[in-house]
Amino acid sequence: MSFGYFLVPNAADPLVETARLAESLGLEYVGIQDHPYQRRFVDTLVLSSAILTATSSLRVFPDVACLPLRPPGVLAKAAASLDVLSGGRFELGLGAGAFWDAIEGYGGARRSPGEALAALGEAVEVIRLLWSGDRGLRFEGSHYHLRGMHSGPLPAHDIGIWIGAYGPRALALTGRVADGWVPSVSAQVVGRLPELNDRVDAGAADAGRDPSAVKRVYNVGGTITGGASEGYLDGPPSQWVDELSALVTDHRADVLVFGGPVDQLRTFAEEVAPAVRAATSP
Repeated sequence: MSFGYFLVPNAADPLVETARLAESLGLEYVGIQDHPYQRRFVDTLVLSSAILTATSSLRVFPDVACLPLRPPGVLAKAAASLDVLSGGRFELGLGAGAFWDAIEGYGGARRSPGEALAALGEAVEVIRLLWSGDRGLRFEGSHYHLRGMHSGPLPAHDIGIWIGAYGPRALALTGRVADGWVPSVSAQVVGRLPELNDRVDAGAADAGRDPSAVKRVYNVGGTITGGASEGYLDGPPSQWVDELSALVTDHRADVLVFGGPVDQLRTFAEEVAPAVRAATSP
């Protein structure tokens, strides 16, 4: 089991200091929201670079990168560069896009659900080609292409491509081609996790892959309180331990990324995470 913190890249907040705190508290990951059209946000990849420079063990990933505003060739180059410069501490969360009015307003192409899914599948192929070490790369898709380009630099480790998805076809794609699945687990989603996991597994099986090769990376937003429970992931540390342990034992969580207020980060890292590890250890 690994644990992380979900960072909203608000320019007014002490973002690098928060990441340093997460590392000092023993968390392994920071996932950074990516909405480039938000005027209050710094750029997610630039912030990733700053955090990787300021830390020594923390792993960083976009949670998840907005593909319609980040061409996959340039995104592959940026991800590989961050991985090389950090000694292998970058993973690539990737999403097909949402908030289409904002994406279009910021210069991106508005896509139908089918187009967005097709573009996501093509992007994964392009990115993997550009990390392959091969020369003279060629790819012709409906949305992206490569025409005689050379790959490089090579990442320092096998960067995981973790897809944020919920729809049936997107989950099947995740199982076929991705290294991880990144949903946000809420009261509405937790009851559907068996079905959603099964769709990822079926996609993996259809592609001849072991479903366990797809890491489950769950964003878990909520509030740690000192009082009685007020709902799912909204209660005292003991409730969080029980509910997160269930995500591990019943729903195969590999990484739990805390999305609560930053002033609860220490409680999560010092009280909740160790107890979940203890409760779920073989």
